[in-house]
Amino acid sequence: MTSPEIDQPAPEFNLPATGDQTIRLEDLAGKHVVLFFYPRDATPGCTTESQNFRDSIADFEKASAVVLGISQDSIVSHEKFKAKQSMPFELLSDEDGTVCKAYDVIK
Repeated sequence: MTSPEIDQPAPEFNLPATGDQTIRLEDLAGKHVVLFFYPRDATPGCTTESQNFRDSIADFEKASAVVLGISQDSIVSHEKFKAKQSMPFELLSDEDGTVCKAYDVIK
């Protein structure tokens, strides 16, 4: 599988998310969407990456961008991680790795 190319449509997804919701890419049509993929909740590198997005959220909001984090962790794990780090964005659970594979982020 090859990575999505610049100026090509992003692969669709429909994933459970924190806040007891489901997020579908098609529902965000017309918005700037920043997806960041990370391996595991609460690991040092992933925590730092998430904190960087959290700490820069005002800049993303000025650009009218929606920030979403995706990993293969469960929603229960995501809810704990989000609360502990005071994340102002949703985390999506891709437990079977389908979306991670579609975006070619599993190495």
